[in-house]
Amino acid sequence: MLTGNFPQLRLRRLRKNENIRRMVRETILTPNDFIYPIFVVDGENIKEEIPSMPGQFRYSIDRLPEILSQVEELGIPAVILFGIPSHKDELGSDSYSERGIIQRAVRKIKQEFPNIYVITDVCFCEYTTHGHCGYLACSGEVCDVDNDKTLELLKKQVVSHAQAGADMVAPSGMMDGMIKAIREALDGAGFTDIPIMSYAAKYASAYYGPFRDAAESAPAFGDRRSYQMDPANSDEALREVALDIKEGADIVMVKPALAYLDVIRRVKDTFKYPTAAYNVSGEYSMVKAAALKGWVDERRIVLETLTSIKRAGADLILTYHALDAARWLREG
Repeated sequence: MLTGNFPQLRLRRLRKNENIRRMVRETILTPNDFIYPIFVVDGENIKEEIPSMPGQFRYSIDRLPEILSQVEELGIPAVILFGIPSHKDELGSDSYSERGIIQRAVRKIKQEFPNIYVITDVCFCEYTTHGHCGYLACSGEVCDVDNDKTLELLKKQVVSHAQAGADMVAPSGMMDGMIKAIREALDGAGFTDIPIMSYAAKYASAYYGPFRDAAESAPAFGDRRSYQMDPANSDEALREVALDIKEGADIVMVKPALAYLDVIRRVKDTFKYPTAAYNVSGEYSMVKAAALKGWVDERRIVLETLTSIKRAGADLILTYHALDAARWLREG
């Protein structure tokens, strides 16, 4: 029978030395956990810093090797691409064009960096003149996203990405039935081995602000609350994830990460399924802003944040901190 403070003394002894702390550490963060988001723009010789995301850039296709060589050297296995086309229209036609910005970027990457796993974001907000995530149907002055017509366009988009060489597609628009439609489209085109990472629990979050600046994807009117989740709901997240798994998702995602660590844990515990979490732009920019002011230790707070996301249950972490975090982890 244990008495007194012996258990506490044992715990204290295990904390006294850094070597033993590492040996008994429960959650191990490595570069293999990271997916690095990259913004790709039309044009040549472009590398422009995103004002609201210090340290992040928009790259033209010819300058992608600069960032991809760092990704590869640091041992980060995967990237996810977001396209910013020069041509936008109501249908977001660049998103499914053979000569679209993402299709050309994927071909470039697979030719020059064949070992990097390429994931493509599948949506329409960056490609449309109105900035919403699908086809808009309007009655008078009232417009809303037409779910079923959007599914048909999503089918075209994912097949074009697969034909360009994408290794995985990641639909982010939160359309009802999108995973089933995408799986059927990929299978019908002969791409049965391409997995789907679904933005299954994507919340209508204020943390997306800097991304909309980076991807030039802010809605021209209204917002996306009709097809993104209420931040107050977590049971709903489980229902959304269950539907996407049933429809054929290979990986499910919770987005954002930090304000939804409880949701990540619930998803992982409930489904025991490969789970991703998106450490989104607002989460990144708040840390960068505070670090630039000297208010926080950037290295410590980033590694603590990413560890907390993994500890919550995420198998994969999409994060703009990936390059810095990989360097810091290498340094030990």
